[in-house]
Amino acid sequence: MSAANGFWSRARRHRSFVAGGALTSLLIATALLSLIWTPYGPTKMSLRYRLKLPSPEHWLGTDQYGRDILSIIMAGAQNSISVGVVSVSIGLVIGVGMGLLAAARRGWIEEVTMRASDFAFAFPAILLAIMLVAAIGPGSVNAIIAIGVFNIPIFARLTRGAAAAVWTREFVLAARAAGKGLTRISVEHVLPNITAVIVVQGTVQFAIAILAEAALSYLGLGAQPPAPSWGRMLSEAQTMIYINPMLAVYPGIAIAISVLGLNLLGDGLRDLIDPRLARQR
Repeated sequence: MSAANGFWSRARRHRSFVAGGALTSLLIATALLSLIWTPYGPTKMSLRYRLKLPSPEHWLGTDQYGRDILSIIMAGAQNSISVGVVSVSIGLVIGVGMGLLAAARRGWIEEVTMRASDFAFAFPAILLAIMLVAAIGPGSVNAIIAIGVFNIPIFARLTRGAAAAVWTREFVLAARAAGKGLTRISVEHVLPNITAVIVVQGTVQFAIAILAEAALSYLGLGAQPPAPSWGRMLSEAQTMIYINPMLAVYPGIAIAISVLGLNLLGDGLRDLIDPRLARQR
C-alpha cells in the first residue's frame, strides 16, 4: 500500500478529520455557490419585507433593511474565505521564508528574526489587527494586511524551529558535504520535510483569520457596506436583539461552524501526520 493510500485509509477512520473536512467543505461549497446563485441579491433592500420571519420565500427571514438573511450569509462566506486565504498566504510566504533563512544562516539573522517575533507576540492577535487597521484605515484590504502581518511571526517561529531540527539530519549534512548551497538545501531538502507541519498550522491560522475578520467587521474596521460580512451582520443585529434575536444567531452559527470545522481539520491533520500525538491523548 502506498503512503498516500495509507494516509487516506487512516483519515477516513479519524473522526476529527472527517468532521472537520465535512464542515470546511460546506463552507467552501457555500462560498462557491454564492458566486453563481443566491436566493436574492445580498445587498438588495426592500423595506416592505423588513424583519420577516422564516418562510418559504425567505428561509431564514429578512433583516431590518428587508435583505434576505440566507443570501447575506452565503455571500459572507466569500469574504471570510478570501480574508483567510490571502492573510494566511501572506504569513506563509514571508514567515516561512524568514524561518528558513534564520535556520540556515543562524547568528545575528536568527536572533533578529526571533526577537522581532517575540515583539509581535507581546500583543494579542486581535489587538494588533485593530491597531494596524486603525492606523491605515478600515476596509477589507487593510484587514487582510493586518491579519497577514500577525501571521508572519507565527509561521517564522514555527518554520525556524522545525527547520533547525532538519538541519541536523544526516541527509542535510551529506548535501552540505556535496557542495550544495544553503538556499538550495533549504528549498530541496529542508522545506519538503517541514511542509506537513506548516500545512497543519495553516488550517489553524485560517480559523483565527475568520474570527479576526469578524471581529474587525463587528467594530466597523473590516468590510465596509454594502459588502456582506458575518461580523457586520452581528454588529447590525445589536439594535434588533430584543425584536429578532435570530439576526445575531445566524451569523454567529456560521462563524462557529467555520472555525470549528477548520480547527477539527487541523487537529485531525496533526494526529494523522504524527500518530504519536493521538496515542498520547
